[in-house]
Amino acid sequence: MKRLLPLIAALGMAFSLGLAHAEDKPKTAQQTKMTTCNKDATGKKGDERKALMKTCLSAKADAPAAAADDGKTAQQTKMTTCNKDATGKKGDDRKAFMSDCLKK
Repeated sequence: MKRLLPLIAALGMAFSLGLAHAEDKPKTAQQTKMTTCNKDATGKKGDERKALMKTCLSAKADAPAAAADDGKTAQQTKMTTCNKDATGKKGDDRKAFMSDCLKK
């Protein structure tokens, strides 16, 4: 038992150091993209969320200069522009327009 306690303490210390090291790793591009897309999909459910996530995750990474000066991602900027252009459209007309606009 006296030999087991120091071993358990050493293992616990090694484990905690390992976890701290894992948290220091920078996120991969895919992890960052997933985080951004999840934020964009907040409040959406079902098919609407699936469609937004599919579009967002399949979008090619734009150059950093393509992002708006206000800190928005390229996808957020595109969504804002398409929403403005869709003013006055309703129902299926709006859905079709937004779909086409966001694919560009």
